[in-house]
Amino acid sequence: MGYVRTHRSGNTGVGKTLEDLLGITENNIPGPNAAMIELKSARKNALSMLTLFTKSPLPKKANSALLQRFGYESSRGNERKELHTTVTAIDYNQLKGESGFKIDIKRDRINLITTDEVLGYWDRETLKKSFERKLHKLLYVKAEARGQGSNEEFWFNEGWLLTGFNFDNFLTLLREGVIRVDIRIGQYADGRPHDHGTAFRVLPDKLDLCFAHREDVM
Repeated sequence: MGYVRTHRSGNTGVGKTLEDLLGITENNIPGPNAAMIELKSARKNALSMLTLFTKSPLPKKANSALLQRFGYESSRGNERKELHTTVTAIDYNQLKGESGFKIDIKRDRINLITTDEVLGYWDRETLKKSFERKLHKLLYVKAEARGQGSNEEFWFNEGWLLTGFNFDNFLTLLREGVIRVDIRIGQYADGRPHDHGTAFRVLPDKLDLCFAHREDVM
């Protein structure tokens, strides 16, 4: 089809346009969104990261503890706390001008740690199931992009079918900082934490390294 004008302005335009062209109804359900195949798309020159899946840390009160200790006043001026931060295994993040926490990879689980304590964790099996539930099979489509805003256009000309989750590679990418964790916690009026989606994210050009098999479909 060559270049197609975006169906939505902004970062999500590339995905919305492709879904519309394929006749797929937009959804936020944590599972494959087309015949057991998850569809993801990206601009070829994009620097923004792709979300692999979302999963809150354990135990159940981990988000509440993170928000209470590291949260700051919401920018909305409603006297509620929020915590939006990116965590890697490379180094501690900076919160309130001080060293915060980082990812620490153990044999059977991934911890969120400060210099002297564990704040929360994801066990190996939980992460594996979360990934396989969302990304059992992934059709990853890349597009050339030109123009801006509502005038942006996409040429979808590269596609890969990715299958076979490789957990060891997943851990390696975490260690190298290629996969990062975005923590996005807000607060309800009654003080309870509101998880806006704790997301494991990857650089677009490294996505295929999470999978054992890669097939060119375009």
